[in-house]
Amino acid sequence: MISPKIMVVEDEEPLGVLLRYNLESEGYQVEIVTRGDEAEIRLQENVPDLLVLDWMLPAVSGIELCRRLRMRPETERLPVIMLTARGEESDRVRGLSTGADDYLVKPFSTPEFMARVKALLRRAKPEVLSSVLKVGDIVLDREAHRVYRRKSEIKLGPTEFRLLEFMMRHPGRVFSRSQLLDNVWGETIYIDERTVDVHVGRLRKAVNNGRMPDVIRTIRGSGYAIRED
Repeated sequence: MISPKIMVVEDEEPLGVLLRYNLESEGYQVEIVTRGDEAEIRLQENVPDLLVLDWMLPAVSGIELCRRLRMRPETERLPVIMLTARGEESDRVRGLSTGADDYLVKPFSTPEFMARVKALLRRAKPEVLSSVLKVGDIVLDREAHRVYRRKSEIKLGPTEFRLLEFMMRHPGRVFSRSQLLDNVWGETIYIDERTVDVHVGRLRKAVNNGRMPDVIRTIRGSGYAIRED
């Protein structure tokens, strides 16, 4: 199963290490970024399932970054938890009105942080926690590791299963080959982008079975997407 992806933007190294440890212990994929400008660039390349964002950051503040993210279609609905040492009511109001979904004042307890993360994911992106995904007439059962189309089971290899699962979590959204490589194969593994075409071809052949409408869209020069209808 592809675990929910969380980006933590925090310049306090000990806190970043602590959050990474606890999030990864719960099975989340975690990326740590220490600067606001670097986070903005990374978020243009890949959008996580949830963003943990410190208010005070080098280069671009968390509050400014949050404001910019809400202006972009790709990140306007990205779940954001704001971390800050500012505990005044006016600061909390400002953070929430800028677009943060939740707000934690330092120092906070790790169990409370983890509970907030899970609650926000459940509320904002239930599909990343659900064991069963459904897009159109395709059903993917993460726990049983099975895929069905119109109630007929489809046999997929491990890579094609992960590829379909990732695309079904984001129906209609177009992903470039490099984005699919990062999210399905992992950023630390070097694989030629043409490998993506091979696996998409295998996936397309399996789910369409030669007779059904093609559910995978190829957008020339951009990448691939799974149809929502």
